[in-house]
Amino acid sequence: MANSSTTTLTMTRSFDVAPERVYDAWINPEMMRRWLFTLEGTNKVAKNDPQVGGTWEIVDHRNGQDYRAIGEYLEMDPPKTLVFTFQMPQFSDLADTITVKLKEVTQGCEMTFIQNITVPHEENWTQADIEKALGEHHDGTEHGWNLMFMGLKELVETGQVSYKG
Repeated sequence: MANSSTTTLTMTRSFDVAPERVYDAWINPEMMRRWLFTLEGTNKVAKNDPQVGGTWEIVDHRNGQDYRAIGEYLEMDPPKTLVFTFQMPQFSDLADTITVKLKEVTQGCEMTFIQNITVPHEENWTQADIEKALGEHHDGTEHGWNLMFMGLKELVETGQVSYKG
């Protein structure tokens, strides 16, 4: 049996701004700091090298602990497509792949977000255990992105972020 399984999370969001503005929020470290994970005040580090093969990093400090996310840019086609890896080394050495697709629509743009979530298996897991873990990871990841996307929408449309993630 494999040591991990994958589930796919797909989410769609609409923004009342041009695709360029949303694309920039994904790759501009000052914008990333303001919405990715929680809030600007808790993000201690936001840096990146936005080119294919370049890396990105966010360190969020909450409840006395640092949460570090890192990744590598795999594909960049501004302002339409961004593909990168997403990993939180303190939890797993496995990386997810995220694809962000943006398309212009009459009222701004539509973002389709696709995350291939890799779920590690524990020893002696049954198929039921695997299915349960896949569902929990999918739902937990979706909840987290829902909160972040509220901040992303507010940031790109108003320049401010006030939500509490």
